[in-house]
Amino acid sequence: KRCATMGDMLARFGAENGWNGVVINGYIRDSKIINGIDIGVKALGTHPLKSLKAYRGEKGVQVNFGGVEFVPGHYIYSD
Repeated sequence: KRCATMGDMLARFGAENGWNGVVINGYIRDSKIINGIDIGVKALGTHPLKSLKAYRGEKGVQVNFGGVEFVPGHYIYSD
């Protein structure tokens, strides 16, 4: 089932903690509010439904999507 994995609260948390941006292999919600927060966001699109937060996720692991390998410690440049 499709849902948003990031909303304005998580975007604000990221900005307050020094994140420059996030790349999400999924959807966001609250896009108008996020647009006003000082953080870059790249996502597949928007969806109004919240996630159930049933999975905590992982930190510092390599992921692959969109034909790109994302390795912890590497930089991503986007405009």
